[in-house]
Amino acid sequence: MAVLNEEQRMLRDGAEAWALDRAPVTALRRLRELDGQTGFDPDLYAEMAEMGWTGILVPEEFGGSDFGHLSLGLIVERLGRTLLPSPLIDSAVAAVGALRLAGNAAQQERFLPALASGELVAVLALDEDRRHPQRQVALAAERDGDGWRLSGVKRPVPFGMAAGLFIVPARTTDGVALFLVDGDAAGLDRRALREVLPRGAAILSFDNVAVGPDALLSPPGEGQGVLDRVLDRACICQAAEMLGAAVQAFETTLDYLKTRKQFGRIIGQFQALQHRAANLYAELELTRSAVEAALAALDEDGDDIPVLASLAKALAGDTLRRMATEMIQLHGGIGMTDEHDAGFYLKRARVADMSFGNAAFHRERYARLCGY
Repeated sequence: MAVLNEEQRMLRDGAEAWALDRAPVTALRRLRELDGQTGFDPDLYAEMAEMGWTGILVPEEFGGSDFGHLSLGLIVERLGRTLLPSPLIDSAVAAVGALRLAGNAAQQERFLPALASGELVAVLALDEDRRHPQRQVALAAERDGDGWRLSGVKRPVPFGMAAGLFIVPARTTDGVALFLVDGDAAGLDRRALREVLPRGAAILSFDNVAVGPDALLSPPGEGQGVLDRVLDRACICQAAEMLGAAVQAFETTLDYLKTRKQFGRIIGQFQALQHRAANLYAELELTRSAVEAALAALDEDGDDIPVLASLAKALAGDTLRRMATEMIQLHGGIGMTDEHDAGFYLKRARVADMSFGNAAFHRERYARLCGY
């Protein structure tokens, strides 16, 4: 397990206390009932920004703390336990990572302070179909004088209904490039996409959207390399959030096994159920090791980041899906009802698994990177 310093332990404990007090699973239930288009509670996100969470990966000169990916991973794991929907990973990890890796001085000075303060939500507009198109970008970018024109569709774009800035991979005649597109750009149409859990997903249609030369984040031919590095950061932090959800599902189920009586006995006394719980616990510990190793590699800028990223995301996807399924089964009849939280963990397992590439995608990528 990762060795934490005193500041990281305080950050972890503070995030856990805040999530339990301000963002329990009932917050997710309220969002579902409101059926709002943003997919998150702006007031809660503002509180997260006030605590500095949105600026943990932002350099100090731009208003952040530059506290590292492991520190942010500790936070998103705690938020994952209560299934809080927020654009923290999409904006404070993916968007910040893209600007830090490829942004010029002017772009960083313009956007990083706003991202650190939470005033701006920026998201990666990547997917174009049901499958993760990491190397199949189809949205077209054509030169228009000194600028560019973008045409195509991105779907689904998480938190796309609330984002003020989009980082858009597009295909040029010279390869993939990354563009910064304002949410109010002429010719950009966004349409809400209803999903099983609220996350403000949108379908973005680009109809000859004109952008200037200052919108080019990564030149043609270099965008794919930057995109791969950004996605590694995002999927590692997504795996940390999934780990938190799996841990909470396990602990809730374990408490139920210790209190539920059937046939005159506590059901946790039945050896068959004990074996199932032991197997789940082993999977959780294996996943934690992979996630924390990947987070540490990001902070150390290790050469094995891509391998560890796919390992962590694949394990987290399988573990959360199995844990959520077992949670429903071991809770019996009440686990099948909407009044119980078990169903929400299964829904989150499905949605999170598809974010930044599902377990099958990352198993194949892991094998390829390892030379198999």
